[in-house]
Amino acid sequence: MSKKSQATARKLRSSYVTTTISISLVLLLLGIIGLLLLNTGRLTSYVKENLGLTVLLNDDAREAEIRKIEKSLSVSSIVKSVEYIDKEQAAEILQQDLGEDFISFLGYNPLPSSLEVKMYAEYATPESMEQMKKLILDFPEVKEVHYQKDMVSLIHENVSKISAVLLAFAALMMIMAISLINNTVRLMVYSKRFLIHTMQLVGATNSFVRRPFISTSIIQGLTGGLIANLLLSAIIYISARELDGVISFSNIYVITLLFAGVFAVGIIITLLSTTVSVNRYLNVRTADLYV
Repeated sequence: MSKKSQATARKLRSSYVTTTISISLVLLLLGIIGLLLLNTGRLTSYVKENLGLTVLLNDDAREAEIRKIEKSLSVSSIVKSVEYIDKEQAAEILQQDLGEDFISFLGYNPLPSSLEVKMYAEYATPESMEQMKKLILDFPEVKEVHYQKDMVSLIHENVSKISAVLLAFAALMMIMAISLINNTVRLMVYSKRFLIHTMQLVGATNSFVRRPFISTSIIQGLTGGLIANLLLSAIIYISARELDGVISFSNIYVITLLFAGVFAVGIIITLLSTTVSVNRYLNVRTADLYV
C-alpha cells in the first residue's frame, strides 16, 4: 500500500472515530436530560416533603405526653414522618451549625424539645400546612409551630412552571442534538464526496453507493449509543449513591426504555442524516464538488 493510500486510510479512520465520539457525547447529553425528566416528579416531592413543620414543646412537657402527640400525628394519612428531637440533640445540631459551644458561653441550654413533622408531597400546600399547624396547636404541650410559609407558597405556585421549563429545555436540547449529529454526519459525507462521484463514474447504482454509508451510519449510531449508555450507567451508579432519596433509579423498566431510546435516537438521526447527505451528492454536478 502506498504512503498516499495509508494517509487516506488514517484520515478515514480518524473521521470515523471523531464522528462516533461526537455522536456519543450528544446522545449522552440527551440521556442526562431524559434522567432529569424521569425524576422531575420525585425531585419536586423531595423538596416539598422536606418543608415540614417544627413543633416547639413546653419545657415541662413529659416524655409520655410527647410520645402520645408523636403517635397521634404519625397515624394521620397526610403525615409522612414525625421525628422527636430532645433538648440535647437540638443543642448538638446547633453547635455543629455554629461551629462553637454556645452552652458553655451561656451556662445553660436554652433550646426546647421539638417534633419535626414532614407531610406527604400532595399535602404540602399552604392550606394543608396551616390546617395542620392549627391542629397541632390544640395540644396543651405545644408552645409554638413554625414552618417556612413563604417557601411553601413559592414552591406550590411554581411547580407547574418548573415542569414546563424543563420540558421546553428538553425540547430545545433535542433540537440541538439533532442539529449537531446532522452536521457531524454531513461533514463526514462531505469528506467522501469525491469517492461517491468516482463510484458513479465506474457505473455504480445509487443504491449500491448508499449501502456502505448507510451501514456505517447504523454502526456509528449503535456504537455512539453504546458509549453514551455506558457513560450514562456510570452517572446513574454515582447518582444513586450520592443522591439516595433525592433521585430514584430503581425502576429498571423505565431505565431500560431510556437506554433503548438513546440507541434509537442515535440510529435514526445518523441514518436519516446520512441518507439525505448522500442523496445530495448523488445528484450534484462535478463542478459543484469543489465548492
